[in-house]
Amino acid sequence: MRTIDRLFSRLVLFLAIAAAPLPARAAETCPFISAQELARAMPALKWSLISNQDGRGCIYQAGRGDTMMLSVFRNPDKDRARELYATFVKTLGERMKLSAVSGIGDEGQGGTSAAGAERQEASVVALSGDYILQISVYPIGRRADDALLGPVTEAARIAVASVSKSSERFGNCEWLTAADADGFLDNGTLTVQRTGAGSCMMFDREANTMTVAVIATSRDTAIGMMKRAGPCTHVAIPELGREAFGEHSCTKGNGNAVTIYVWRNGRQASILFAPVKPHPQSGSVERLKAVAARVYGKL
Repeated sequence: MRTIDRLFSRLVLFLAIAAAPLPARAAETCPFISAQELARAMPALKWSLISNQDGRGCIYQAGRGDTMMLSVFRNPDKDRARELYATFVKTLGERMKLSAVSGIGDEGQGGTSAAGAERQEASVVALSGDYILQISVYPIGRRADDALLGPVTEAARIAVASVSKSSERFGNCEWLTAADADGFLDNGTLTVQRTGAGSCMMFDREANTMTVAVIATSRDTAIGMMKRAGPCTHVAIPELGREAFGEHSCTKGNGNAVTIYVWRNGRQASILFAPVKPHPQSGSVERLKAVAARVYGKL
């Protein structure tokens, strides 16, 4: 099994930012770095924790609109972790020039985006045993330079000591079963993985992936998401509630992906099918509605 599949853990975290509204009340703690430790590592910025991603990472914002994402990726063994780390380094290297950083786990790399990059970013990715830690800061209205990378690196040195606090587990999922993969994934090479209290994923050897992520949110917010403009085609799914809708044929990101959002009892679930290349279910929510209906019944 090729560990590029695991990149979708990162995709889920990005979707939490891109698709979900910020929680009304901040999470109290991040399991990987305390507020005091973060303040010592990055004294020039005052970060507010806006989301603890079920023990898989933390999302912060600063007063000027900067965003910081701290992500922890657990792997079944050290060999898988090293393969995924190499993939992360390659992906980051396509966006920025990287240099080795010392004192962070087994090894680490860090860098900043070019001056003319559309989205400024300072990132550090580190390997520590079975775990990978990545911290990325996206500043608003200024360069991501070495003056920012230094504090990001210091925060990574602190956080890497606590990566084992990740809640990620393998082999079970309260939202998805192997039967949900029928028609979407190769059952013969299927892996099911629980990635947090409200999220699961399963994938096959080709890295075709299905995920479910559940967040607490209001009905008004869910309806607002349904109405917002974006790069994807929207379709209402009234049989799963007035708040249910699907997205497909996106002009940005994975154009083959299909997502359905359902809301019930104060929680919204996103059900994503992301094939690596055109698939019979690309561009349609019809087959995925059956999976979404089962998730809806569990909310």
